[in-house]
Amino acid sequence: MTAFPGGTSVSRVSVYSGACADGLEGGTPHLHTASTEAYVVTGGRGALQTLDMNGLRETELAPGTTVWFTPGTIHRAVNRGGLEVVVVMQNAGLPEAGDAVMTFPPEVVSDPDAYRDAALLPSGGEEPAVARRRDLAVEGFLRLAESARAGDFGPLLRFYDSAVALVRPKIATWRRMWESTVAAETRNTAEVLDALGRGDGIHLRHATLLEAPPQERWGMCGHLRAHDVTRPFVHPPVQPSVHPPVHPTQPPDRPVHPPVQPSVHPPDRPVHPPDHPPVQTPGHSPDHPRAGHDA
Repeated sequence: MTAFPGGTSVSRVSVYSGACADGLEGGTPHLHTASTEAYVVTGGRGALQTLDMNGLRETELAPGTTVWFTPGTIHRAVNRGGLEVVVVMQNAGLPEAGDAVMTFPPEVVSDPDAYRDAALLPSGGEEPAVARRRDLAVEGFLRLAESARAGDFGPLLRFYDSAVALVRPKIATWRRMWESTVAAETRNTAEVLDALGRGDGIHLRHATLLEAPPQERWGMCGHLRAHDVTRPFVHPPVQPSVHPPVHPTQPPDRPVHPPVQPSVHPPDRPVHPPDHPPVQTPGHSPDHPRAGHDA
């Protein structure tokens, strides 16, 4: 398999600075409808504000802190000085395809056209648009938080309903992406375990080194150094003339089982990055509001 481990994705985030309406610095509050997200803090200090049906919380962030949160958790990264985070995201590809929904006020998030216009980052004017988008999401987040503090979770439930309505038209596309990454990884692991259980280690002879160079872009939590793990560079063999035997060696008194075939085999010649245009930066289509891997 060539997918990043577990069908996840990884990015490094420098959390935004610049004060919002409530005086705090940080990222754009949002949730994910289908993906769990993890923060591994590598530098600076700050906090993670989260809101769900359990209420509003604030978790301190410092180097070494590792937290993760499930779909439906509204989260806001607060920067209190040089906050740097490695983000590990479930379901690589889905967050970039619109799995993130920002906490815009209800009159915006309930209208797909208004939401798309508020989320989009126009080419050439990204930085001011990032600030406007963040401020609008903070406005909606503060409303939701105030209601939750008063014990009224009705606005949060209505936000959840609006989030589901926004992503529902994308589910068929998401399912195809998931089948080709996470589900394929799971099936491959099951096949490998079956092979190992019968003493078959042929898949070990097809070991491969892959690499995903960084790509800088604007994200929701901060400035991203993301990695397109869906189209990695496959390092060519050092000794392409050396080929492993086709079948593993087994005792003569046991039947020979067909080897498990991983979905990707090292090629017979060096592999170069695919011949396609550069990866489009999210934000130039309605489904890609420059979300990035932390979206």
